[in-house]
Amino acid sequence: MSAKTYEVRTYGCQMNVHDSERLSGLLEGAGYVRAPEGTGEGEADIVVFNTCAVRENADNRLYGNLGRLAPIKARRPGMQIAVGGCLAQKDRDTIVKKAPWVDVVFGTHNIGSLPVLLERARVQEEAQVEIAESLEAFPSTLPTRRESAYAAWVSISVGCNNTCTFCIVPALRGKEKDRRPGDILAEVEALVAEGVTEITLLGQNVNAYGSDIGDREAFSKLLRACGKVEGLERVRFTSPHPRDFTDDVITAMAVTENVMPQLHMPLQSGSDTVLKAMRRSYRQERYLGIIEKVRAALPHAAISTDIIVGFPGETDEDFEQTLHVVREARFAQAFTFQYSKRPGTPAAEMDGQVPKAVVQERYERLVALQEEISWEENKKQVGRTLEVLVAEGEGRKDDATRRLSGRAPDNRLVHFARPEEPVRPGDVVTVDITYAAPHHLLAEGPARGVRRTRAGDAWERRNAAEQKKSAGVMLGLPTVGAPAPAPAPAAGCGCD
Repeated sequence: MSAKTYEVRTYGCQMNVHDSERLSGLLEGAGYVRAPEGTGEGEADIVVFNTCAVRENADNRLYGNLGRLAPIKARRPGMQIAVGGCLAQKDRDTIVKKAPWVDVVFGTHNIGSLPVLLERARVQEEAQVEIAESLEAFPSTLPTRRESAYAAWVSISVGCNNTCTFCIVPALRGKEKDRRPGDILAEVEALVAEGVTEITLLGQNVNAYGSDIGDREAFSKLLRACGKVEGLERVRFTSPHPRDFTDDVITAMAVTENVMPQLHMPLQSGSDTVLKAMRRSYRQERYLGIIEKVRAALPHAAISTDIIVGFPGETDEDFEQTLHVVREARFAQAFTFQYSKRPGTPAAEMDGQVPKAVVQERYERLVALQEEISWEENKKQVGRTLEVLVAEGEGRKDDATRRLSGRAPDNRLVHFARPEEPVRPGDVVTVDITYAAPHHLLAEGPARGVRRTRAGDAWERRNAAEQKKSAGVMLGLPTVGAPAPAPAPAAGCGCD
C-alpha cells in the first residue's frame, strides 16, 4: 500500500511559513509523503491550509479554495482537509459551519495536534475542532521539514506584547514567549552542521526578545553569539519594532561579521497623529533617527519597510507625512498595503474610515514614489562586486534567459549569467553588477568566481533524495522506512 500524500498551502507572514515547515515535519513523521511537484488541485490525500487573518481578503481566499475542493472531496473517499493558523484561531467553529466538508480545524497554539486530529476525524467520521487558548510547548520542539537545504528560519519568540489597533495577531498568537538563548544557539549549530549557511531569526517582534526573560540586551547578545558559530555565513532577522530598536542592536549588527547589512523596519505611517491612533509607540523623528544611525554604522545597508495607506482618520496631510518619510528614508523596498478593516480590532470601530477611492489614489501615489526610489537606490549598486548566495526558485525566467538567481548580502535579488562550471543552490558566486531595475539587479558578464559550499552539497543530497522519493510515490510504491502513523493520544491531550 502506498503512503498517503499531503500538501500544505501557506498564507501570511514568515511565522506562518515556518509553522508550515513544522506541519510538514509532523505529517512526514506520521507516515505521510509530500505530494510530488506538479500534483493537481485536490489530488493530495491531505490538504492543509495554514491561514492568515491580517487582511480582509484572507477569509474570501480561504473559503473560495475550500469551495473548489468540496466536489473533489465528495468524489474521493478518504481525502481530508485541515485548516489551521490565525484565521482558524479566530473563526473556530465558523469554518466548519461554512464548509462542513472540512475535517480538522486547529489553532496557532496546537499545531502539534494535527496528525492526531486527522486520525481522530477519520476514525470518528466527524470534524475535529481543537483550539488551544495558550501555547502549550514552543513549536521548535516539533519535527520540521525545512523548505531549503541552505537557508533556515529559526524562531526565537512567539506572540507579541504590542496592542496596535489595526492588528489582530497578538489576540491570536498570544503574549510574547521567548526561547532560552542556549536552545536557539543549539538549533543554529545543528542547522549549520547539516549544511545551512544562512539563518533568519524570527519573531512577531523579534528585537523585543529578552522581555520575557528579563534581559533588555538579549537580542544584541544573541546576534553576537551567532557571529561565533563556525560555518554560519549569513544572519538576518525579521521583523523588528522601532520601539525596541536600541543602539546596542545597531552596534551588534555593525561589529558582527556574519550579520547582513539589511534591515526590515515597519513604518506603517509617517504621521505622528496616525501613529498615535495606531498605538505605535514611536513617532516620525524617532523612526528617522534609527534609520540615520543604521546608515552611519552600515553605509551599504538595504532598508525595507511596511506601510499602511488609508488608516481611519488619515488626512491628506497625514499621508503627505508618510511620503516625506519615504523620501527621507530612501527604502530599498516597501511592502505597501491598503488599510483592511479586521473585526475584533479597535481600528475597525474607529470613526473616519477613509473612502476606498481616496485610499486607492493615495496607494498608487505611494507605490509610484517608492518604485522611483527603489530604482534609484538599485542603480547605486551598478559597478559593485557582490557575493551572491545562489537560490532555488527566485528567478521565474531563469530557464528562458539562461541565468541563475540569488541574494546579495543586503538581500537584494540578483540575476546573473550562468557560469560555465556547475553551480548549485547554496553555492556562492561573485559577480559584477551591470544593470539595475526597481526590484532586481543584473550581472550580465562572466562570474568572477564560484565557491562550492557545504550548503550546495546539502542541497544536492536533498534533491537526489526528493527525486527518489517522488518517483516512488508516482509509481505507487510504499515509502521505504516511513514510520507508521503515531497512535492517537486520549482526547484532549495537548501534544504541542
